[in-house]
Amino acid sequence: MIPSSFDAADFRHVCAKYATGITITTVCGDDGSPHGMTVNSFSSVSLAPPLILVCIDLRAALMPLFRTGKHFGVNVLSEAQKDLSNRFAQKGEDRFEGVAWVTGASGVPLIRGALASFECAVTKIIEAGDHIVAIGEVLHIERAEGRPLIYFDSKYRTLG
Repeated sequence: MIPSSFDAADFRHVCAKYATGITITTVCGDDGSPHGMTVNSFSSVSLAPPLILVCIDLRAALMPLFRTGKHFGVNVLSEAQKDLSNRFAQKGEDRFEGVAWVTGASGVPLIRGALASFECAVTKIIEAGDHIVAIGEVLHIERAEGRPLIYFDSKYRTLG
């Protein structure tokens, strides 16, 4: 193995130079309760079939739900939803309290006012380092007009 010339903090700072959108990725509990977390590691994978991926820390409290669930949702936040991003990034089980959401066709919670939403069937879970890569086949999409919430250099940004 080649020794690296950087540490985890250096790596995090360099990765912060890549602007990303912000999502809230959602799943249902066994009892049908809504769960979600802020995720910025999201990407399209394929057009045919339509596939997307999200990366989730193995230490995340919601990890068991992603491992065992059959569906997940991805809600792309608008620039007006910074408070939701912060709320769903915090620890706690009451993240949905007072949040406007609906149940999607696949049963996953979808955040009202999101710029876009994807409902996915889990096709593959891959362990990669300290995260999983959850790949989902997109079953349903919604979109709205607006501007995205952007994260760059460890700060929220808006399009110029």
